Amino acid sequence: MTSSIPSVAAYALSNASDWWEVVNESPLWQKRIFYSLSWIFGLISIVSLIQLVRIECRVPEYGWTTQKVFHLLNFLVNGIRSVVFAFRRRMQRMQPEILQHILLDMPALAFFTTYALLVLFWAEIYYQARGVSTDGLRPAFYTINVVLYAVQALLWLLMWWMPIQATVTVSKIFVAGVSLFSAFGFLLYGGRLFLMLQRFPVESKGRRKKLQEVGYVTTICFTCFLVRCIMMFFNAFDKDADLDVLDHPILNLIYYLLVEILPSSLVLYILRKLPPKRGIAQYRPIR
Repeated sequence: MTSSIPSVAAYALSNASDWWEVVNESPLWQKRIFYSLSWIFGLISIVSLIQLVRIECRVPEYGWTTQKVFHLLNFLVNGIRSVVFAFRRRMQRMQPEILQHILLDMPALAFFTTYALLVLFWAEIYYQARGVSTDGLRPAFYTINVVLYAVQALLWLLMWWMPIQATVTVSKIFVAGVSLFSAFGFLLYGGRLFLMLQRFPVESKGRRKKLQEVGYVTTICFTCFLVRCIMMFFNAFDKDADLDVLDHPILNLIYYLLVEILPSSLVLYILRKLPPKRGIAQYRPIR
């Protein structure tokens, strides 16, 4: 009886491995998974657009606030992902090959910019509450983004000029580094804002809800970018963890569910509340 337990476990693992390979190598399952990802990203994109329109109808007089730009970028990033996965099999045949890397990597950088806006927003709130000037935050935000996009563009040019595995590996390590940088940005400013809100008087209006909002979003975004960093690192060095091929649809499903779909859905739900109307309460957005 005891000796049969390892045999049963080995048989179960063998069956699981066989199932994984069958799904990965099946064009039908590849199509199903990629279309499913396309529909999910499309749904998130539509929800972001609806939320943007709702906010604009609620407070149209304040122009493009951070909140509106965040939802606009969410709409664009998820919309692009939806289109990419809808035509994923055709895209794999695109030439030159560098176009495939651009279409797969650009939304990842745009995702960074989208959620870096939250870090910027929290940093402005934190420093304003402490009476510290925030004049340098936005120029720093723009500079960081310009540098990151410029470095990625240079890596794309290098990959086009020298299409070898080493340049692809460097590009993936760069995305992993950007993700790690984002994770610690959320931990730093989300943590600071959370601790600051904890010191507010208990009877402060909205303190408990804001505390939960900042805590949840910080935890979700820190985890998502840290997982992206780890998975991209393995993606760079392990062919079995390659996300840029058709015959790894299950890995693609797990990866994008963990690092984009789940965090985007949760953050949109947590930040679903509309700003108060001007006539009801003073709404002072940080621009």
